[in-house]
Amino acid sequence: QVQLVESGGGWVQPGGSLRLSCAVSGIAFRLYTMAWYRQAPGKQREWVAEITITRNTNYADSVKGRFTISRENAKNTVYLQMNSLKPEDTAVYSCNARLAPTEYWGQGTQVTVSS
Repeated sequence: QVQLVESGGGWVQPGGSLRLSCAVSGIAFRLYTMAWYRQAPGKQREWVAEITITRNTNYADSVKGRFTISRENAKNTVYLQMNSLKPEDTAVYSCNARLAPTEYWGQGTQVTVSS
């Protein structure tokens, strides 16, 4: 059974930081490109960042320079370090594992940025 379990979400004031984790089981983690997506209320799901099996990273323009994605294959875990958070970063953040044509999703973790 494949499981992607996100953690680390919560409430933070603008300018603050959070670190999200996504623990993966049931697949050969090291072979999958891992990504983070987010969905704000009333909006479509948005791609945030991805890290390939060779650890190449890509970011949405809206988070570039503030967010960092990383992976730890020994722990089957992908991380998203989020700094300088803004109210517009408020969303449910979900991790995604992709090895075409297969992909898996986690349930998501809520991140709320407000004063």
